[in-house]
Amino acid sequence: MTARPANAHQARLLRLLRDGGPNSRARLGDQVDLSRSKLAVEVDRLLETGLVVADGLAASRGGRRSHNIRLAPGLRFLGVDIGATSVDVAVTNAELEILGHLNHPMDVREGPVAVFEQALAMAAKLKASGIAEGFDGAGIGVPGPVRFPEGVPVAPPIMPGWDGFPVREALSQELGCPVMVDNDVNLMAMGEQHAGVARSVDDFLCVKIGTGIGCGIVVGGEVYRGTTGSAGDIGHIQVEPEGRPCACGNRGCLEAHFSGAALARDAETAARAGHSAELAGRLEVAGRLSGADVAAAAAAGDATSLDLIREGGNRVGQVIAGLVSFFNPGLVVIGGGVTGLGHNLLASIRTQVYRQSLPLATGNLPIVLGELGPAAGVTGAARLISDHVFSPA
Repeated sequence: MTARPANAHQARLLRLLRDGGPNSRARLGDQVDLSRSKLAVEVDRLLETGLVVADGLAASRGGRRSHNIRLAPGLRFLGVDIGATSVDVAVTNAELEILGHLNHPMDVREGPVAVFEQALAMAAKLKASGIAEGFDGAGIGVPGPVRFPEGVPVAPPIMPGWDGFPVREALSQELGCPVMVDNDVNLMAMGEQHAGVARSVDDFLCVKIGTGIGCGIVVGGEVYRGTTGSAGDIGHIQVEPEGRPCACGNRGCLEAHFSGAALARDAETAARAGHSAELAGRLEVAGRLSGADVAAAAAAGDATSLDLIREGGNRVGQVIAGLVSFFNPGLVVIGGGVTGLGHNLLASIRTQVYRQSLPLATGNLPIVLGELGPAAGVTGAARLISDHVFSPA
């Protein structure tokens, strides 16, 4: 079992080394509220645990040269990001740099046993490649609400068979290491915060538009999960009274009117109705349409596809405008599979938000696409478990 820091000071030092890379004792001392002697004691204790190692001499700052230290190079974290239609698995080092990353198509509706068999097989393949002898912890993201302290999905609308499944307990036994579980969009937010577009922002929203829609809420640099773990479930905010039926059992939800699944359905309806020769041709070849088909058709100038994207962006923007007025974030990040629709979608969202929210909230508000793509979720998963491992036991 991986050692754990003995106190909050050691935990702070470990996270500084994770987020900033190798550093000198002197520079670490500048960042923590510890005397030189107390810092030396805590660093020496961390060296004894094996969580950190010496890393040569630092550059001189005018006196005796300080020693660099870094996180142990052999530490390995496993990040697993389960989406509605695919599984991403990655191995990172202690600084959360991705050393290996695999993706495999997988329908989450096949149930937790089948999905985790696939994820474990992918983890074993990465391990066999030589990048990890074992795992010091694993972070898992699932596309539905999670009761965070227990690591258990709760009544996820698009995940039949997952309600109450003991993800953390089951995978901890299989992997032989600590496991933490969270909603996938929270992990996307953590990934963008660690290595993406939100690196310098403490208060932001991260909206994931994929098969479903969710929102990660970061307040003061920390993910806000709510009392029971369901904060950010914006896909089930009503945008159309008495609108389309939704998988959650209600009608008119944002997710029912615009998401990857809704977009594909609307595109197929338009193709069959003869509204788009471009979409009809793609449907005839493939037998079904996806968000990627709509993106490609829009790029080719198809008016129907552009209308579908704009209408969807308007609906998403309508909901985000309400969130911006309520929360006043410093940044809105848009991520997920449907962001393949690109700047047509982003422009519609921006227009709606800037039109509906007050100027004080939007005057300096960037609304941008995420930088990391599929790497955001697995990076966030590794960040989640490293937060746990780098906390006092």
